[in-house]
Amino acid sequence: MSINNRYRVDGYARPGAMLRDLGLALLALLVLVWLWPLRTVPTGSRGVITVGGAIKGIEAEGFTLIAPWQRLDIFNIRAEEASVENAEGSTSDTQPVKVSLTVRYSIQTHRVAEVFEKYSHDGNLQSYVQTATQEVFKAVTAKYNAPDLIAKRGLVSSDILSALRLKLELYGAQVINVDMRNFSFSADYMSAINQKVTQEQLRLAAENKVRTVEAEQKQKVAVAEAEATALKAKADGEAYANLKIATAQADALRIQNSALAQNKDVLELRRIEVEMVKAGKWNGALPVNVYAGAPIPFFNPGGATAK
Repeated sequence: MSINNRYRVDGYARPGAMLRDLGLALLALLVLVWLWPLRTVPTGSRGVITVGGAIKGIEAEGFTLIAPWQRLDIFNIRAEEASVENAEGSTSDTQPVKVSLTVRYSIQTHRVAEVFEKYSHDGNLQSYVQTATQEVFKAVTAKYNAPDLIAKRGLVSSDILSALRLKLELYGAQVINVDMRNFSFSADYMSAINQKVTQEQLRLAAENKVRTVEAEQKQKVAVAEAEATALKAKADGEAYANLKIATAQADALRIQNSALAQNKDVLELRRIEVEMVKAGKWNGALPVNVYAGAPIPFFNPGGATAK
């Protein structure tokens, strides 16, 4: 029987039969979908299989077969972010401080069943992370005074990260990193800090100027001392040279005198040489006036005249 004839009797259409068949086909399709055993667990997820609400197994990424009486929930284990805006704290010297933080975390894969049962059916722990972050920030900032909180920001961030990892371990989450943003104090305190920084910079500039002047003075003193040392060395050298020359001259005279004293003939020969030089220069005229004690050429004091 053809389809057209199936829904016709005596040439008249049978709409009831057509609707019944469509209903049966739709029911069969629904039953097939409900009973279809092949499911998929996406990458970065785990499949939590439950029966009547009780966890029966954890499936990794990929295809998995699910019985009709089982339920498959997709549980995210990828890294997630939780932001905390304007978290408030107070330093050890009672200065209020605010900061915005971003925490990146993920669920520990071996604790998926525990987290699914106790905290979240899809791996979203944002509310737990935000609450824990605010508590940790308050606890850490209370350990530092305001100047240290600024000067040791890296250490503060490390303390927050360590404390947050320890706290979120309870919820089966592992903290990847923590970013701090918009770190600020009250307006009055920030103004006081700026004034202090300005004064410190002026003080350092003055100290640097004093050190520069001192260095210049020391350099000048060193140059003067070097010049004085050089002059002294030169004077010492010249004095030493003069001393050596005088000593040599004295030694020569002493040797000469000693030689003359030991040889009278040499001395007489020198006297004769001198007289000969005088005679060579004499013009033959005797002096008109002779004074007592005045020398007369070629006159022998012993009474003999020159021949």
